Amino acid sequence: MTTALRPRVGIVVTDTYSPVDPDHDTPLLLDALRARDVDAEAVVWHSDAAELEAYDLLVLRSPWDYPDRPDEFHAWLDRAELATRVANAPATMRWNLDKHYLADLERAGIAVVPTRYCRTVAEARDAVAAHTRVVVKPAVSAGAKDTGLFDATDPRAVALAERILSRGDVVMVQPEIPELSAGHEKALYAVDGHYSHAIAKGALLEIGGGFIGGVYVENPRAVETTEAEHGFVERVLDAVVEVTGGAVPLYARVDTVDSAEYGLLLLEVELVEPALNLHIATEAIDRVADAIARAATPRGD
Repeated sequence: MTTALRPRVGIVVTDTYSPVDPDHDTPLLLDALRARDVDAEAVVWHSDAAELEAYDLLVLRSPWDYPDRPDEFHAWLDRAELATRVANAPATMRWNLDKHYLADLERAGIAVVPTRYCRTVAEARDAVAAHTRVVVKPAVSAGAKDTGLFDATDPRAVALAERILSRGDVVMVQPEIPELSAGHEKALYAVDGHYSHAIAKGALLEIGGGFIGGVYVENPRAVETTEAEHGFVERVLDAVVEVTGGAVPLYARVDTVDSAEYGLLLLEVELVEPALNLHIATEAIDRVADAIARAATPRGD
C-alpha cells in the first residue's frame, strides 16, 4: 500500500488501437492530472507487469479490446478490485457489461428503446416480424459488434440472430428509431453524476447489415443540449445507483435520441470505457481531471 502524499493513479488502457479509432483522451488526461500533482500513468490492463496494488486508484478509460477476451477481463476486474480502488466500481461495470441492464432501468422508470430479449430462433423471428425495420444485436457486445439494421423481411436479420444465439448469447431485437437512423443520437456525458458535455457521432448502421462506409467510424462533433436532456442524464444515473446499490459513477456516457413516437429515450448507458472525446470537448478536461484527483486520495492518508 502506498503512503506517498502524491496520489498515484493508473489510467487503464490497452496496447493497440485501430488507426481509425485512436485513444484521444489519455494523453490529455495524463497531462491534466500531472498538472494537479497527481502521479498518473497509463496502465495496460492485460499486462502481467502491472502492479495494481501500487496505485491509489485505477480509472478504466480505453481497454477497448476487452470484448475479445471477456474471461480475461472479468479476471482482471476481480484482481484489480482486491488490489486497490477502481473507477467505475467493478460491480457496476459487471452489471453494465450485459445489456439486460436496460430492462432494469426501464423497471426503475427510465424510458428505453422498446426491446425484446430472445433466447431462441423462433422468438427472434417473431420479434423481427413485429416491426417494419429492426435492429438486431447481442446482449453482450461493444463497438456495435454483430449489430445490424434490417428490413423485417430481410432474411439476414434472422440469420444474424441465429449466429448470435449459436455462441450462447441472447439476441436483442429493437424497432428502428428513424431519428437514430438519421444520425440524431446524442452522447451525453456525466462526471460525478452531473451533466458535463455532449457530442453527436452521426449514423453508423447501413440498412441490410454492416456499417455505413463498411467500417465502424464515429464522427464526433460538439452538439447543443437542453435542460430536459441534462435532467434525463441525472435521472438515468439516479436509477443506476438505485438498481445497483452502488455509488454514483465517476464517469458515464448516456446515449439518447429524441423520438417523435416515443419521446426522449435511453439507447445505452456506458459505464465501463466510454471515449470522453476530450479532444473535442476540451472544456471538460479539467472537470474530469478534478473528479479523478478528488477520488484518488492516497490510501495511506
